Amino acid sequence: MWRFVEPAFTDDFRTVLFDHVGAGGSDLKSYDAKKYSSLAGYASDVVDIGNELGLTDAIFVGHSVSSMIGVLASQQCAGMFGKLVLVGPSARYIDDGDYAGGFSEAQIEELLQFLETNHLGWSVQMAPAIIGNPDRPELGEELTNSFCRTDPEIAKAFARVTFKSDNRADLGNVSIPTLILQCSEDIIASKEVGEFVHRSIPNSKLIMLDATGHCPNLSAPNEVIAAMRTFV
Repeated sequence: MWRFVEPAFTDDFRTVLFDHVGAGGSDLKSYDAKKYSSLAGYASDVVDIGNELGLTDAIFVGHSVSSMIGVLASQQCAGMFGKLVLVGPSARYIDDGDYAGGFSEAQIEELLQFLETNHLGWSVQMAPAIIGNPDRPELGEELTNSFCRTDPEIAKAFARVTFKSDNRADLGNVSIPTLILQCSEDIIASKEVGEFVHRSIPNSKLIMLDATGHCPNLSAPNEVIAAMRTFV
C-alpha cells in the first residue's frame, strides 16, 4: 500500500513497513481475539516492533484506522515517536450528537452485517467506493484483491473494531507534532472529520490535498510525498 511513497524517503530515513495481524504476510497464528478486540492491541504490536528495532524519536505514518493506532502507540511508549503523520484519519466513524462522523449507527451496522455474511461481495462492492477515482478502476481492483486476501474472520472482527471505535478522547493527549493529510473528497473520512482531528490534537497541522478518495497513498502518491516533506 505504501510502495509509491516509501521509496521517496529511503535516502534520508530508515523506513520500516509491516503488516497488521491478519493481513499481508503476517502470521495468522498470532491472532488473539481478546487482544485485538480494541485498537490498543494493534497499537501494542507497533510498540513491540519499535522496541525490537530500538526506535526512538521515530516518525509514525499511518493511514485511516492505522492513524488512530499510531496515536495510541505514541501514548503507550513515550519517546518512541517524535512525530505523527496521519493520512485520512477518523477518531469516530459514527455520528454522535453534534459530532459528524459521517455514518449513522444503523449504516455502520448494515455495513458490518454485509461484511459478515458476504466477505467477497463486500470487498468487491466497497473497495472501489473507498478508493474513489472511478476513472482509474485498477486502483479499486487492487484494493479489492487486498481485502480478499485478508483472512475473512479476522477481517470481520477488525472491521467491527474499526468502525465501532471512539478515539476522540485520545486526541487531546497527543503531545508530539502531528501532520494530518485530508483528501478533498473522502466518503470514509470527510473534511469535517479531518478538521475535528486537527482541532483536537495540540500542535497539529492540517493539509488539504487535491486528491480524492480514501487512499491518496495509492491514487496521489506524489502529492502525499510533497506534503510529508514539508513536515518531516
